Amino acid sequence: MIKIKWLLILMFSGYSLFSQDQFKSESFHLEIKKKAYEYKNNTFFYSATLYFIEKNWDSTLVHSMKQLNVSKKNRDLADYSHYYRGYSFDQKKLLKEAQKEFDLISPEFDFYFLVKKCLGEIALEQGQFKKAISYFEELTKLSDKHYFYLKKRNVLHNLGLCHLHLNQFKEAEPYLVKSVRLQEQQKDTLETIWAYGDIANLYYEQYKDDLAIPYFEKAYQLSKRTKDYKSKQNTALNMAIVEENRKDFKKALVYRKEYEKWKDSLNDQNKIWEVAQLEKQFAVKEKQKEVSLLQTENKAKIVERNGLFYSALILLFLLGTTIYFYKEKIKTNKIIVAQKEGLDDLNATKDKLFSIVSHDLRSSVNALKTSNTKLLDNLEAKNLEVLDGLLHNNSAIVNGAYNLLDNLLHWALLQTKQSYFEITSLRLFFIVEQVIYNYKPLMLDKNIAFESTVLKSDLVFADQESLKIILRNLLDNAIKFSEVNGSIKIYTQQTDEAYCDLVIEDSGIGMNETTRAGLLKESELLSKKENENSIGTGLGLQLCKSMIQKNKGKFSIESELGKGTKMIVSLLKKA
Repeated sequence: MIKIKWLLILMFSGYSLFSQDQFKSESFHLEIKKKAYEYKNNTFFYSATLYFIEKNWDSTLVHSMKQLNVSKKNRDLADYSHYYRGYSFDQKKLLKEAQKEFDLISPEFDFYFLVKKCLGEIALEQGQFKKAISYFEELTKLSDKHYFYLKKRNVLHNLGLCHLHLNQFKEAEPYLVKSVRLQEQQKDTLETIWAYGDIANLYYEQYKDDLAIPYFEKAYQLSKRTKDYKSKQNTALNMAIVEENRKDFKKALVYRKEYEKWKDSLNDQNKIWEVAQLEKQFAVKEKQKEVSLLQTENKAKIVERNGLFYSALILLFLLGTTIYFYKEKIKTNKIIVAQKEGLDDLNATKDKLFSIVSHDLRSSVNALKTSNTKLLDNLEAKNLEVLDGLLHNNSAIVNGAYNLLDNLLHWALLQTKQSYFEITSLRLFFIVEQVIYNYKPLMLDKNIAFESTVLKSDLVFADQESLKIILRNLLDNAIKFSEVNGSIKIYTQQTDEAYCDLVIEDSGIGMNETTRAGLLKESELLSKKENENSIGTGLGLQLCKSMIQKNKGKFSIESELGKGTKMIVSLLKKA
């Protein structure tokens, strides 16, 4: 079987180097912060450290150079400054300058093993594989404490990569196999995909298809769990070529289509569509020219035989054309009128929304100003009890205003179709736990008894981020409209084979049937809530309904005035 060898180049061009800030940066940053505070009087060094942590490479280069110009006698500071410069050059892809800086660092540098790591990666990127191997092999001899700052699996992977470039397959295999096992343990999806690809290439280079193809398949399956389009494109293309080599062209075509789907951006698709339209219009025009020519010849013959009949035909043609264009004009006018009405409705909704939002924000700012005035008066009097109440009141006002603005942002993203949705299988238990954590202090303030009986086995298909927004808004409403010493419950119920119902039940003030029916109307314009003690526009619930609909779910409300409320979100159990 003849293989398509450029498969290796397409999927992993030069194979996938694991570098570029792969060491555990948080621990390293903590250490260099300590060093910066130790030399806080050295302004240039202190600034260079902060810029380095912020990944502002240009400013890091400027301030570290100033530090070197001020003092080169302090070997410790000089080593750190050269490291900052070398790493910054490396990030800017100026490899020769980076190598020069790293070479100026003394072996006594606290993190000299990271210098070797960087030099090894530079050598690998420059194609100096034997030189890179010498650096990486030294790193394999480090103690466990050194691996606190870098990833052992990446060192092993890069070693395997060097041997693979040198066609030393036997030497490369154990390193790549160990790297893959460590990647699988750490569950770093992207790195695992690339690791699978490189070990697949190792076997593929040796024509060991039975070993290579399972790794290509693993990489493809794993890419479905990531949002990285490059991984999705490349793994789909590899599977297409694998199936072509197997002579299964039907499967290969499916993978090819999937690859094209990930490859083409919306703009590319629009351009392709525009080109197709232009080609179609050109073909129609050419055809019309041919038809016109034939019509002219026929008309000439008809004129010779019967001028009157010819004139009648022209009149009928003109009449038909006039009627056709008249109808098209009426149709176009109807479309324009409908679009205008739609735009008027949208503008009315927008104007009303801005009016309500601006009123609520003005009210909250005014309330905050009034509360701050009282706060200052009581601060002078040192009335701690009143101060505590005012601070809690300020916090509630700010939280309300923040939630309003957050909902406004998500509502705007939905209206402009800029929000990203990815419906996947989710465990409700973990989503609920994450959202509840942030609301426990609010429930404690009102002494609300809370109970969640959502099971870990409850699975739904939904977009994770939009589901969190839905839960936050519904839980916020439940707390807002619950009395002191009230209760809130979150649980699931199975009333439909296709849907799982998530219920947020509170013992609050409830609502009458008119209010309940109004909240469920799709065409209902945004309006001010009847409860004037709480900031809100109804935007949160409007946002919830829109997001539930986009998740292909259902929403219902059960409530009686004075007897609490049940907000029920029904989500699909299967995709």
